[in-house]
Amino acid sequence: MPEILLVEDNASTVELMRYALKKNNIANPVHVARDGAEALDFIFGTGAFAGRDIRKSPAVVLLDLKLPKISGLEVLRRVRADQRTRLTPVVIVSASREEQDIAKSYELGVNGYVVKPIDFVEFTRMMGSLGLYWLLVNERPSTNRNE
Repeated sequence: MPEILLVEDNASTVELMRYALKKNNIANPVHVARDGAEALDFIFGTGAFAGRDIRKSPAVVLLDLKLPKISGLEVLRRVRADQRTRLTPVVIVSASREEQDIAKSYELGVNGYVVKPIDFVEFTRMMGSLGLYWLLVNERPSTNRNE
């Protein structure tokens, strides 16, 4: 079953996102990275994730912008710069509505940019829509690691 990589440093937001996915009947495994460095280690099979089969890329990476150690924009830049991961779907899920953050995300090749709603019901609905689209509706290349 395709995995979701959730890159978020706020524990409350992580739990809310997990709840929203579950509430929307999305049972895919969710791996949580608490900072940009951990996300890159997971994606590229380095550090604590050395030996992880990186050919099994996440179905989608839900990426916050404001992260400890390495920013979300830098994570996105590195993912897009590597031939093995350049096609991995990445969606920014951020509280930032700043035009510069949105523009830079798209310049770096993000697949989507979603502003975190404050309202609990709206947030749950939004996470369900994201999950359903990227896990069930979106068609991906049969392989995006060995091109």
